[in-house]
Amino acid sequence: MRTWHTIVGVLLITTFTLLMEIPSQTWLTSATLSLVLGSAALAYMALSCLLSSRWRWVERLFGGLDRVYETHKWLGIWALAFASYHLVFKANLDEWNSVPILELSKYWTRMVRQLSYVALGLIVLLALNRNIPYSQWRWWHKLSGPLFLVVILHWLSFKSPIALDNPSGIWLGLLCVLGVLGALYKLLLYPFLAKAGEYQVTAVRIERNSLHLELIPQGRGFPFKAGQFAFLAMQEKGLREPHPFTIASAQAHDGRIEFVIRALGDYTQRLHKQVKVGMLADIYAPYGRFKRPLQAAREIWIGGGVGISPFIAWLQDQAAGQLDRATLVYCYNPSRAFPSVDALQGMAQARGVGFVANSGGVEPLAQTLKRAAAETDPAQIQISFCGPKGLLGRVRELMHECRIPEANLHYEFFEFR
Repeated sequence: MRTWHTIVGVLLITTFTLLMEIPSQTWLTSATLSLVLGSAALAYMALSCLLSSRWRWVERLFGGLDRVYETHKWLGIWALAFASYHLVFKANLDEWNSVPILELSKYWTRMVRQLSYVALGLIVLLALNRNIPYSQWRWWHKLSGPLFLVVILHWLSFKSPIALDNPSGIWLGLLCVLGVLGALYKLLLYPFLAKAGEYQVTAVRIERNSLHLELIPQGRGFPFKAGQFAFLAMQEKGLREPHPFTIASAQAHDGRIEFVIRALGDYTQRLHKQVKVGMLADIYAPYGRFKRPLQAAREIWIGGGVGISPFIAWLQDQAAGQLDRATLVYCYNPSRAFPSVDALQGMAQARGVGFVANSGGVEPLAQTLKRAAAETDPAQIQISFCGPKGLLGRVRELMHECRIPEANLHYEFFEFR
């Protein structure tokens, strides 16, 4: 399911169920539009809370946790836009015979209405403000759950044609219940029920501003597939915030797990300075749907910078077959390349995977795609990409030039915030 499927689908269902409750002669009015958009904003908030739960069935539905969080973000943005119209324009007409589901005094009804808009605005603006350090932003964002209850109270207390036993009431009520359950799970139960296990750091290597971590489980390790990622939380002051990192290793018999982490933000910089052998960590995993294509005449793997991590895992996966049809293109900055080009090339050659080093510009990458398109039907070439957005845009351009369908491009979003 794509983001726009969710946004449009929820809006259509909300609109259809609401129009069933009001006279048709009032459909084309600003009051109806305000009611529809206000209800859609509530539905978007509820669904956004549900998506934040990290439940497995939700991830499967959207094809990966990265897609879930992309949809979560846009639901919040559109909820704020719709709520802004709803705040300005009256969402009631005399012809509707509207009554509140929950009776409150006019003072509290008005107060809740204003607070619900402020709550939604705070949630979205705090989520989009990247100037707030993650450690602070994370705690502010936890307020989304309690603030969502304020928005629900506004829905229940204002006069509208919606009743809990009609289609629109059942639809919104169901979403709100799921949203509240998702928020409660994420805020209260997730740290206990979702943890894959406790791990201990056994090796630390820092090179060229990149950190290589190796950890072993203190009990049973968790099963995962090459290319997935995990949330890592060190049991140390200042490092307890769970952060997502791609697993840079394949499944091992002793449960060993590895990460390659670039010092790009406040948390990762602290991690580089403070992590030591012997430290304990909690790992929440596995997540992600970054898998090799099952059927492809030719595979091109493109790793940009630290985005090389899932491909390292693919190279180490002893159960993987038909690797001779794959070519790994490593796009890197020579001053920050980690692992080294020689090490990656050796790993690729050992598994029969072609290797192309792309240290500047995109000419080696472009030549690789053009050569593959000349040797193989472009429709049979699958591109797997992990790297920054700028490089992703260039890859799309090159695929278009080589007549490789964009549907053959598989990637994960780098940013969850």
